[in-house]
Amino acid sequence: MGLLIKNVSKSYGDKKVVDNISFSMDKPGVFGLLGTNGAGKTTTIRMLLGILKKDSGEITWNGREVERKHVNFGYLPEERGLYPKVDIITQLLYFAKLKGMKEPEARKAISYWMKKLELEEYTGMTAEKLSKGNQQKVQFITAVVHNPELVVLDEPFSGLDPVNTEILRNAIVELVQDGKYIIFSAHQMSVVEEFCKDILILNRGKTVLQGNLKQIKDTYNANKIYLSTNQDVKEDIESINLKILWEKDNEYEIEIQEEKQGYALFELLAQKQVEVNKFEIMKPSLHDIFIEKVGE
Repeated sequence: MGLLIKNVSKSYGDKKVVDNISFSMDKPGVFGLLGTNGAGKTTTIRMLLGILKKDSGEITWNGREVERKHVNFGYLPEERGLYPKVDIITQLLYFAKLKGMKEPEARKAISYWMKKLELEEYTGMTAEKLSKGNQQKVQFITAVVHNPELVVLDEPFSGLDPVNTEILRNAIVELVQDGKYIIFSAHQMSVVEEFCKDILILNRGKTVLQGNLKQIKDTYNANKIYLSTNQDVKEDIESINLKILWEKDNEYEIEIQEEKQGYALFELLAQKQVEVNKFEIMKPSLHDIFIEKVGE
């Protein structure tokens, strides 16, 4: 039955920070909860985990009203929370025991995730001696070490370098393959597009867009071309009244109003025997859609 959030609202004084939102996850996968800073994402997450009380609406997990004792969840908060003076293994054991794990079981799980996230050499170090990226990976382990059914990841890639981003990405892929229910909140739209089948975008506490990401994108017409060639074709592009949005080293992003403009450009390049490395007619990205919905 999964997770159900129905007509949920939350106010602080006169300010309504979550305004009658609804969404559900009836099978494992990744759901994208998106919005600008202050849109109500973190408040929504804390209500669905039973950390905050909602003012109205319904939040259930497998048909039961959400209480922390009913939900085996893992939570990676946007505000990280390690103890700077305590060594990593002691902290991880502490958090695992808080989730009801016995020490032998906890040590086995910790060892697995430390190896998975390439943290084994830091086991005896205190948190303050780790880089920000490695601290973040340790915090991720605290969220998943107890094998939760529901995992909430709030800005999991914030501040990570490309190497650590890839390491954490592979760990999330493993959670997906293991059939976890994952709520994913991030500002990196390309990452959301990679992982999330369904999304909800909040703006000032209200839902401005939600649904299946592919179906949402299918409602938009193509609006750009990506072109890579072995020569400068700027004059050719402009000769058929197309606008270049970006260019670098014979790579171009070109604005179009309809797909037939793309076909016309491709035909022109073929007639001139231009060597084309890549030609792609593109629909708006999630980044473009997000800006359209909340950019004001």
